[in-house]
Amino acid sequence: MKVKFLALSFSGLIAALGSAYAATEITFWHSMEGALGDRVNELVTGFNESQSDYTVNAIYKGAYGESMNAGIAAFRASNAPDILQVFEVGTATMMYAKGAVKPIQEMSEEVGDPINPADFLGAVASYYSSSEGKLISMPFNSSTPVLYYNKDAFEKAGLDPENPPKTWQDVAEAGKKLRESGLECGYTTGWPSWIQLETFAAWHNVPYATQNNGFDGLDARLNMDAPAFVKHFDFLAQMAKDGTFTYGGRGDAPNALFTSGKCGMFTGSSGSRANIIRNGDFAFGTTTLPYHDDIEGAPQNTIIGGASLWVFANKSPETYKGVTQFFKYISSPELAAKWHQQTGYVPVTKAGYEVTKDSGFYTENPGTDIAVRQLDADTTEHSRGVRLGYLPQIREIADGEMERIFAGEVSAEEGMKRIVQRGNELLKRFESSVK
Repeated sequence: MKVKFLALSFSGLIAALGSAYAATEITFWHSMEGALGDRVNELVTGFNESQSDYTVNAIYKGAYGESMNAGIAAFRASNAPDILQVFEVGTATMMYAKGAVKPIQEMSEEVGDPINPADFLGAVASYYSSSEGKLISMPFNSSTPVLYYNKDAFEKAGLDPENPPKTWQDVAEAGKKLRESGLECGYTTGWPSWIQLETFAAWHNVPYATQNNGFDGLDARLNMDAPAFVKHFDFLAQMAKDGTFTYGGRGDAPNALFTSGKCGMFTGSSGSRANIIRNGDFAFGTTTLPYHDDIEGAPQNTIIGGASLWVFANKSPETYKGVTQFFKYISSPELAAKWHQQTGYVPVTKAGYEVTKDSGFYTENPGTDIAVRQLDADTTEHSRGVRLGYLPQIREIADGEMERIFAGEVSAEEGMKRIVQRGNELLKRFESSVK
């Protein structure tokens, strides 16, 4: 009995010691699937294997809107994850969620391992920073829209695969030749609201909204009934009528039209590159976004999309220490460069860009620097980006009105006015809710 008792005591001691030194668990909810999900899992596995104090558990929680809603619901139920990936249009909503968020610069400084905003590309850091220049969320998968084109389809249509379209008129003409060659679809676009409205505004240096696109105040109001927007959607509507533009749906649903080879041209996220390589059975090129050459100031610069990583409040100091270490790990020069090269997302850190450039990657992979080049400009008051409350809901309104325009149900002018009217109602509600 004595031996048995000692054995039990010894095993209990071992269990207690094991429990005392167990790694701190960190829950990370994200929206990356397919090839991008594989890359996220590689990052998490690498971090977990690099040390023994923390274990990050990466969990896919659906598309961006779904995961953001799930994170907010979990916080209200006092069961929030430690880290939540939120798309860029959710930035204002997260910023003004009082008591829900732990700003990451503040968090890292408190644990004695500061994250420095100066390490990141200026356009990226400024978007995810407070008015005082303090990082609120962790830049992660930052993208910008680019134009992809099927080089094989271009050759078949008698187009020069090394001379892609530069203007929207070029796109319309190339689309016509692609259709004449037998291709089912000339041109399509992913994320219509992000690319055809928000980025269109910055690229053409016209305001998307007042108050510096929302950066300067909650009383910002939409500007999408201005002549430049009406002109652009008149143009797209005519392309749709001519059969050279195919509307493929909301979000990234249209991506499949390009990767399947049905569409010869596609405006989408630079972060789509990994999936195009994985699923496309053709040679493709990447070039800058088209622009209207009769709009003064174009092209200016594109804006970032993608997402950042937000940390919830009311977590333990040890959790915050582990989260800081994880953020430092994924933003190290080598891993930031690898993430950029494998996915097509822009290198969020300056060091990651330098590592990529010095490696000869851009020379060996023409077009992979397009996203960085489009962002590499001094932003204006119209081109910094968009920071508005209820922006995901405004996108839903805009997508719906765009669908009516492309279907020929309403004019571009009428559709744009409807977006402004309905969107401004949401902005007024948001302004009232946070005052």
